[in-house]
Amino acid sequence: MEKHIAVFKGKKVRRTIYKGEWFFSVADVVQALTGQPDDLAARKYWNKLSQRLRDEGSQVVTNCHRLKMPAPDGKMRQTDCADTESLFRIIQSIPSPKAEPFKRWLAKVGYQRVQEIENPELATKRTRTLYKLKGYSEDWIEKRMRGIAIREELTDEWQKRGAREEKDYEILTAEISKATFGVTPSQYKRLKGLKRENLRDHMDDFELIFTMLGERSTTEIHRNEGSAGLAKLRRDADAGGRIAGNARKELEKKLGRPVVSKKNYLNQPENKKIK
Repeated sequence: MEKHIAVFKGKKVRRTIYKGEWFFSVADVVQALTGQPDDLAARKYWNKLSQRLRDEGSQVVTNCHRLKMPAPDGKMRQTDCADTESLFRIIQSIPSPKAEPFKRWLAKVGYQRVQEIENPELATKRTRTLYKLKGYSEDWIEKRMRGIAIREELTDEWQKRGAREEKDYEILTAEISKATFGVTPSQYKRLKGLKRENLRDHMDDFELIFTMLGERSTTEIHRNEGSAGLAKLRRDADAGGRIAGNARKELEKKLGRPVVSKKNYLNQPENKKIK
């Protein structure tokens, strides 16, 4: 497990990746928001709060995990940890003035999400703005947004045609990726040195274009052949990916270099990179 320190309200908060998700020390967040004098007092506060949540029938405590983290004495000790969603619910339950700004922020975010459900164009505008603030170029953003639309169209087809579990989507996505680039998404992320970051946010123009071609081709094959069932969807995904893969190989012959690249946008904005 990876151990890291985050800063929350000016206080250090221990966190770790567990089963692919960030988990945060509940006691550290409680101490930051309630002003408890030390770790022991924060844990006592959390014990009382967790009991109240249990009495109220909340499942948030059940979702916490006892994970080993470095204690103040330098030793590794188990402490209650929560993922992001559970942590937000815990924060909402803390009756502290220091928690109020965060609660207001959560309420604002929730209201914005309701607005975006009613008007999806707002979500698109927000996404564009976020990419721009991160330093991505307008050209890259256009491709990324188009790729998002193509991906959503494909997953809608998968749902209608028999994909039900999250694992089904992962399998089908891996089939397209293997046929397009010769690597699965997880292998691609390792190649680029990524961990929890979104792989597509670290693709260059050609990588995005071939990703779109593979997924758009797969969607059209599904529709053209009236595909249904995971087995047939997998064969279509491989066929759609091979269309993009063949195009990639032809381009690589002309360019004399591979399209699949270790380059990513972790260290500097996309619009400042040398093409």
